[in-house]
Amino acid sequence: MQFLTPIWFLALAALGIPVIIHLWNIRPGKTLKVGSISLITEASKSSSRSFKLLDVLLLILRCLLLILLAALLASPIWQRAVSMQKSKGWLLIPKENFKETYQKFKLTVDSLSKAGYEFHYFDSGFAQQDLNRLIADTDLKDTVAVSNYWTLIKALNSKVTAATPVHIFTQNGINYFKGTKPAVDMKLYWQTYTAADSVSTWLASASLTVSGAIKVTQGNSNPAGVTYKHQILHNEGNPQIRINMQKGQLSVSLKDGKRITVDTGTMRLAIYTDKYALDAGYLKAALSAAVNFSGRKAIIKQYNNPSSIPGGQNWLFWLSEQVIIGPAKNSKNIFKYEAGKAVDVNTWIEPGHIALAKTINADSKDDAIWKDGFGKTVLELDNNTYHFYSRFNPLWNDLVWSDAFPKMILKLIAEDQTDLSPKQDKRVLSNEEIQPQVRKQNKPATAAKATQQTDLSRYFWLMLVVILIIERVLSHQTKQANNG
Repeated sequence: MQFLTPIWFLALAALGIPVIIHLWNIRPGKTLKVGSISLITEASKSSSRSFKLLDVLLLILRCLLLILLAALLASPIWQRAVSMQKSKGWLLIPKENFKETYQKFKLTVDSLSKAGYEFHYFDSGFAQQDLNRLIADTDLKDTVAVSNYWTLIKALNSKVTAATPVHIFTQNGINYFKGTKPAVDMKLYWQTYTAADSVSTWLASASLTVSGAIKVTQGNSNPAGVTYKHQILHNEGNPQIRINMQKGQLSVSLKDGKRITVDTGTMRLAIYTDKYALDAGYLKAALSAAVNFSGRKAIIKQYNNPSSIPGGQNWLFWLSEQVIIGPAKNSKNIFKYEAGKAVDVNTWIEPGHIALAKTINADSKDDAIWKDGFGKTVLELDNNTYHFYSRFNPLWNDLVWSDAFPKMILKLIAEDQTDLSPKQDKRVLSNEEIQPQVRKQNKPATAAKATQQTDLSRYFWLMLVVILIIERVLSHQTKQANNG
């Protein structure tokens, strides 16, 4: 037996109360019947106190009541190990898309189930389920919840032994795989498939151009990748995209699709520099080329005084190693130079394979936006701040000479307009990319065990009530006996 919240046993200090009460007894005096008191000499009055335990059974019952109450508050459970030695292996399917996954692998799943494999949900907890009941349940519907399958694999590796065969059936969508590929030492057989709705089209952004037309960015995702197509709409629109005007608000939508508001505002981009005037010139040229290509209304301004930069900028390019000060801190997106010691390198910047000669040392991160040839971070995003570990200068890299520079800047400033939701992203990973690394099987091949917990609270409640009744009856009888 175990207790989930044993801190409640501190309440057992209250056991001293009934003990003190029973020890501190004032015994009543005895009355003696005599014929005459004339010959009895008057004596001083005195009282007698005794520390002798009386009504021991009543004391025990009251102490037991306090012990049971503390145990009840401590949440008693009975935990026992359940051996899984008889199971030939585990069979797992995610709960969120059980119906579709089962239909894709029906023959294999049925044969494994008949062979004695236990069915478990492939989600947190790996709860064991009745496969036949789930198959027959017509009310069971697939959901849109997205789990991280690699995280689940790590947890599963500690649940089963190296000798237990584990068959997993899942989708292969990229949204189900985040972080680093895990390493396992279990006997894993993982089969995947591409979901039925493997193509999605949506409007990523819409903005008003300088000429007054509407520029729409339409996204398309399929198992091969994600692409964006830009279209210029005039008043007549086109058969696929509708232009709507309600209460003075301009919006566009695909047929039977979600409406998105047209951005009619002006994008504001601020460049601040102190000693990197040359860098600011290169960046301003790239920003102008990117904005002209996009057709958006934009204002690009360069500042030498931080306090003169108005707040609320769409983009602040802080070409300085100093801490950002003034209203510019409230910009929506910030691109800043990272301070540190410059290190000479001989590598390149990805994407673009652009030569890199100097950099500020940074860690290697999987989610870095730009990396060098050794996998070290060149540009990373932290909340709304982009940290750049190089400079826009020919002495540091060939970025400013590259034709890809304006394209990379355009992709950067338009990134927030083309955010990809998990529902829209239909990219998939290959089977080789999904499979975890298999370590040498050093884990002992003992029988897998699971724990089963039984709540004992009801039994403690029953004992508490029974002892309380006995205590009340005994207390009443004792009181009557003393009065008699």
